[in-house]
Amino acid sequence: MRTYIKKVYTCFPGGKHKALTMSYDDGKHEDRRLVELFNKHGIKGTFNLNGGLEGDPVRIPQAEYKELYKGHEVACHTISHPTIARCPLTSVAREVVDDRMKLEQLMGYPVRGLAYPNGSYSKEICDMLPQLGIRYARVVGNSESFDIPEDFLRWKATCHHNYKLMELGRQFIEDKKKQYLRLMYVWGHSYEFTNNDNWNVMEEFCELAGGRDDIWYATNIEIVDYMDVVKMAQFAADNSFVYNPCVQSLWLAVEDDKIVEVKGGEIVQL
Repeated sequence: MRTYIKKVYTCFPGGKHKALTMSYDDGKHEDRRLVELFNKHGIKGTFNLNGGLEGDPVRIPQAEYKELYKGHEVACHTISHPTIARCPLTSVAREVVDDRMKLEQLMGYPVRGLAYPNGSYSKEICDMLPQLGIRYARVVGNSESFDIPEDFLRWKATCHHNYKLMELGRQFIEDKKKQYLRLMYVWGHSYEFTNNDNWNVMEEFCELAGGRDDIWYATNIEIVDYMDVVKMAQFAADNSFVYNPCVQSLWLAVEDDKIVEVKGGEIVQL
């Protein structure tokens, strides 16, 4: 007699199947306006900063970081923003670790993400990053995809905000296929809105995508950490129960419509 195996799908927190994350580089003064816009619409961003460029008049003073970026994520962008694929690996390591240490002193939490400066990286750099405490790294370009990346150290965003943002945003909003996890990832530099006189682009996107009950709004590291929780889940062979060995809750859809939260350290019957 064949044993019945329950159909179990992984969900994002809250039982949702869609997530939105944003990533912005360099920490220039326009970040203030962008953070205000994100906060207004309940959107979370990751801000990639250079700890060694304090004093540059176009950049936000580091004394403001902790309060300005509260509720968002601060991640590395190297200490001085070199084109790292051209640099010796030892200096790349210093660029990343020194940036981590400076930002961690300012923010008070482990800084574990990176946006490659100038989009520059190599296989050797990617291989080294986990030993430097970096869990994910963003490349440049537009994937036009809502898929979860297979390699978080070569994480390509869905789109830059100047590339098909509203078109892809509408596709994302209208996606109702709950058998898939969908992630929209937007990147850029906040000063580009001033340079191009197009703040309306982000204002319209936030109006479209913000404040929705079916989307999980997350920072880059929150997505990476949650997918680690998913990987650590231990299921019975017939999916009749699951053990979550992590501290963070795991969310599942059982037989399509039953949403189950599995809290850290619990065994839950499905």
